[in-house]
Amino acid sequence: MKNIITFFILFHSFIFCNSQNTSNEVLCYPIPNVLECFDGSTVNDSAKWWNTKRPELYNFFEEHVYGKMPDKKIALKYKTLRINNNALNGKAIRKELRIYFSELDTSLYMDILMYLPKNKDSVPIFLSYNFFGNQCINKDTGIYITQHWVPWQNKYGTRNFKATDTTRGIESERWPIDTILSSGYGIASIYCGDVDPDYDDGFKNGVHKLFYRSGQEKPDSNEWGTISAWAWGLSRAMDFLETETLVDNKRVIVLGHSRLGKAALWAGASDVRFAAVISNNSGCTGAKLSKRMTGESIEKINTKFPYWFCGNYKKYINKEKLLPVDQHELIALIAPRPVYIASASLDNNADPEGEFLATKFAAPVYELLGAGTLAADSMPVAEHPIKSIISYHLRTGSHNILLYDWLQYINFADRWILRSHDRY
Repeated sequence: MKNIITFFILFHSFIFCNSQNTSNEVLCYPIPNVLECFDGSTVNDSAKWWNTKRPELYNFFEEHVYGKMPDKKIALKYKTLRINNNALNGKAIRKELRIYFSELDTSLYMDILMYLPKNKDSVPIFLSYNFFGNQCINKDTGIYITQHWVPWQNKYGTRNFKATDTTRGIESERWPIDTILSSGYGIASIYCGDVDPDYDDGFKNGVHKLFYRSGQEKPDSNEWGTISAWAWGLSRAMDFLETETLVDNKRVIVLGHSRLGKAALWAGASDVRFAAVISNNSGCTGAKLSKRMTGESIEKINTKFPYWFCGNYKKYINKEKLLPVDQHELIALIAPRPVYIASASLDNNADPEGEFLATKFAAPVYELLGAGTLAADSMPVAEHPIKSIISYHLRTGSHNILLYDWLQYINFADRWILRSHDRY
C-alpha cells in the first residue's frame, strides 16, 4: 500500500510552485489531481466521479483523517424547552428545544436555539455551532443557559467552568442576529460541547460512549474524533430540522468558524441534505492545503488537539508528502452544492493563500458536474469577494467571523439558495 501511495504522489499529482511567501523562496509541492483516481485513471465524466473517485476520496478522509462515524442509528427524543413569539422586541420567534441522544443517560443531549423571522413561513436557515453555549450569541435573557461544562482558554491553559448570566452575549459580535433575520433567514445554533467537549477527556463525556462495543473505552484508530462527532451532531440537527415546519429543510446552510468550520466542511461532505456549506477561517485540515507546509501543520494540530481527528491521522505527522489527498478534495466532496471558503488577512495559522488555492483546485469537479466554477484564477485582494457557486473572500483582520463575513454569506445564500428549491 505504501508503494502505491508513493507512486500516486510522484506520478499522478501536479507540482504547484509558489513564490509569494515571506522568504521569497520558491516552494514546490505535489497537489493531487482531483480528477485522477488513485489507480491513475482519469475522471472524465460524472459517472466516474460519483461511482469511483468520490467514494475513494471520502473513504480515505473517513479512514485516515476525520474517522468513521457510527452506522448505528439511535432513537432521538425531541423536547421543546421554550417558545417566544415576540422575541428581540417583537422582531423574531425564539424557539429552544432539546434533542436527547439516549433514553438511559439524560446528560447526553444538545440544545438547539433558533431565531426565526416573524410572519414568514418555512424560512431558509443557517445552522452553526457556537463555542460557549447558546446564551453566548445574544444578550437575550430568555435564552436557556447551557448546563454543560465549557472549556475556557487563557494564558494559563484550559479550564472548565459553568456558564452563568455573565456569559450572555459574549460572542454577539460574531452573531449579527438582526441582520440575519432582516435578510429573511433564520439561525439555529448549538453549543459544540453538547455533542462532544472541546478538550481531551479521553472520549468519556460526549456521544462516543453511546457507540462503544462491550469493553471498548475509546474510538479505534479509524473511528471518529471530535471534529467528526461534531459533524455527526450537525446531521442530527438536520434530522430535527426536516420535521420543523417553520424551516425550509431544502435550504439549510451549514456554517462554521475555525475548528467548527472544519466540522462544517466534513458535515457537508458527509450529508448531502445540507443545501450549502460555509467555512470561515477553518485552516489546517479544514480548507487550507496541507502540502504547502505553511501555517499550522499536521504535527502542531495533532499535538495541541490530539482528540480532533482519528488516530490514523497521526501517521502523517511530518509526512504530509505521503498523503494521497489534500483539502481541496474535501471541498470537492461537497460538489455540486454551493460552497463558500473565507479567510482573514492576518490569520497566518490558517494560511489564507492555502485556503484560496484549495478552493481553486476543487473547481474542476464543479465544472465536470456542470455546476459552474470559481470565477477567478488568482487570489483576490481583501474585501473583493469572488462571487460564484464556489465563493471565496479575504477579509482584512484577524481570525474571527464578523459582520462583513456574514454580509457576504447572506449575499451568497440569496444568489445560490433562494433562487430555487431545486437540488443539484
